[in-house]
Amino acid sequence: MKALAAITNLHTDDVERAREFFGFLGLTEDVMNQGWVARFGSADSGACVQVVTRDATAPEDSVMTIKVGDVDAAYEQAQRRDYKIVHPLTDEPWGIRRFFVRSPDGHVINVAQHNS
Repeated sequence: MKALAAITNLHTDDVERAREFFGFLGLTEDVMNQGWVARFGSADSGACVQVVTRDATAPEDSVMTIKVGDVDAAYEQAQRRDYKIVHPLTDEPWGIRRFFVRSPDGHVINVAQHNS
């Protein structure tokens, strides 16, 4: 499986307050903002952080997002390995296909692929 990106998902109660703080640290570009989740980045370096108030469709929030080249294959591998699936493979209305899996240490990971 090929991982394309790994992005932290930090909890926030206030996306605007988080934007101001991470802007101070050089993450001034609004890469994405859906109200409940936003990503701030640096166009120069590619560095980014994602903040989440509460996931729109999953029963738990994830601590990070890993973008993969083939989310269906990743889902099948997670099932074969008996990893705990927290949110099933789903085509979300905002254009990604994803599932949530719990790591052996208990972290919830969002595994995602943009729809073509």
